[in-house]
Amino acid sequence: MLQLVKLKIKGSIAALTIIVMYTACNTENKAPEERTGYVIPDSLMKTLVIDTVKTSQLVDALTFTGTVDFNQDNQVNIFPLVSGIISDVKVQAGDFVQKGQVLARIRSSEMAGYSNNLVVAETNLTSAKKQLDAQTDLFKSGLSSQLDVTAAQTNYDQAVAQLEMVKRVLKINGDNIQGDYIVKAPISGFIVQKNITNNTSIRADNSNNIFTISDLKNVWVQANVYESNISRVHAGSQVNVTTLSYPGRVFKGHVDKIMNVLDPNNKVMKMRVVLSNDDYALKPQMFASVTVINQEKDQAMCISSRSVIFDHSQYYVLLYNSKNDVRITPVQILSALGDKTYISSGIQPGDKLIGSQAILIYDALNN
Repeated sequence: MLQLVKLKIKGSIAALTIIVMYTACNTENKAPEERTGYVIPDSLMKTLVIDTVKTSQLVDALTFTGTVDFNQDNQVNIFPLVSGIISDVKVQAGDFVQKGQVLARIRSSEMAGYSNNLVVAETNLTSAKKQLDAQTDLFKSGLSSQLDVTAAQTNYDQAVAQLEMVKRVLKINGDNIQGDYIVKAPISGFIVQKNITNNTSIRADNSNNIFTISDLKNVWVQANVYESNISRVHAGSQVNVTTLSYPGRVFKGHVDKIMNVLDPNNKVMKMRVVLSNDDYALKPQMFASVTVINQEKDQAMCISSRSVIFDHSQYYVLLYNSKNDVRITPVQILSALGDKTYISSGIQPGDKLIGSQAILIYDALNN
């Protein structure tokens, strides 16, 4: 009986050994399947963008801070030409006005004097004309000398000249004979400054302007260039300008003038950029980011900026061979401009890169 029990125990031990060995074999066979690398899902592959590394002319780009300003070449300050009292102000700051539009009136004793001078000059001319005609008739009848005719002709010519002078003075001062000086817009544009109100007394010798009009279809951007970048900025260079108000819009212009003098306080040089502003999107005093573009003679590898990933103080791209062969590759960047980034090393022309969902795939590969 004891021998039979021993045989059963030995049989159970053998069976248990076989089960353990079978389980271990199955575990060893399944291990490689669990260690397979990341494979891009088919659903993601359908929408994935694959970019190709190309070679193109290198572009050097520098970015500066700046402020939108009036184009002072298209700006007019209006000063009073006569003394008087302001009445009937028709515009406010920010209004758009057309050339020749009435802005305000000035009740002026000087204008009344100009009107009186016109009447006097016209009367003198009429009198001189009658005297000349009379002396001419008397000369034909032998009752007057040539000297009398010459004197009458001189008086008439002086009266004509006096009338022309009075008319010119009146025209310069608004050409109004009702005693009012009419302030009119000399150009079309926006009222950017208004320094008068109704019933304000003004004098012609006052140095303050009453209105300022600016044509905002063309504006300046004043940018600060630090001393270390002066050698890389040139007049005529292309410029891209962006603002906080329009984050997705790029305004294109050029460097119009470099001041060549450093500010003694902050050690920066002013650079002036001219921009077209037909839709009046750019407002004076807006903050702007100014990117100066310099075309270099050298060639460099160029990729889409959407392919570049920055992590742990290093730039990376995802090198694509197939959906189950994607490699994280470090690269060195020369410069970046908008949607283009120039690379010095890490990849080769013709390589294919992941151009969309790059961060998602990068995280999956790291995990």
